Order: sequence, then structure tokens, then C-alpha cells
Amino acid sequence: MNIRTFALVFGIVFIAAGVAGFVPQLLQPAEGGAVASGQHHLLLLGMFPVNALHNAVHLLFGLWGLAASRSASGALLYARGVAIIYAVLTVAGFVPGLDTLFGLVPLYGNDIWLHAGLALVAAYFGWVNRSPAGA
Repeated sequence: MNIRTFALVFGIVFIAAGVAGFVPQLLQPAEGGAVASGQHHLLLLGMFPVNALHNAVHLLFGLWGLAASRSASGALLYARGVAIIYAVLTVAGFVPGLDTLFGLVPLYGNDIWLHAGLALVAAYFGWVNRSPAGA
């Protein structure tokens, strides 16, 4: 897979995840109440803690991926950006206080492992994979 296809696929997946977070049939109540005042969260597919802001961030990463897929240089920047940002979010998920991004977005539980996987795949495409952009 080339870098532009990676950005396109990740963009589509992020948009799908962001939209899914707003579909009531895919959400279950989470124990623990609010992340912050007024920031209740639910479990997407019963496994991943999300809230409206979390879903909006997924949508933004998806739009960024779609836009980045238009050029090899944009896709490379996207892959590296996703790798770095999601690696930071993975670490934040282990740190009390940061595991909710200062009370705004839940980053704990299964989100930690998902974010780590996303960071690793993006890092591969950002720094290791060297297939031609048109291939």
C-alpha cells in the first residue's frame, strides 16, 4: 500500500469511527459518570470510551486524512502527524489526570491499545514504507 492510499484509508476509518460515536445503537452506558462537568461518555461498541468531543476529533482526523491523500507529501505529513499525536495520546492514557485530557476526552481503557496500534501503523507509513505514491 502506498502512502496516499494509507491516508485515504485512515481518513475513511476515522470518519467512520467519528460518525459511529454519534449512533445511539452502537453506544452503551459507561460506569464512572462524567469525564468533566457536562462531558458524559459512553462506550462505542461496548469497548471504547467516547464522548462528543472525542467523536469530533475523529472526524477532524478523518477529514485531514482525506485531504492529505491528494498528494504524497501531504500523506507523509499526515502519517507522521498521526503517529506522533497518537503516540502521545497512548502515553496520556496511562497518566492519571491526562487519561481524560484534562477532563475533556476519555483516553483510557481500550482506547490506549487502539491508539498505540494506530500510532504504530502510521509510523510505519510515515518513516518505514517507501513504496512509490503512484504504485
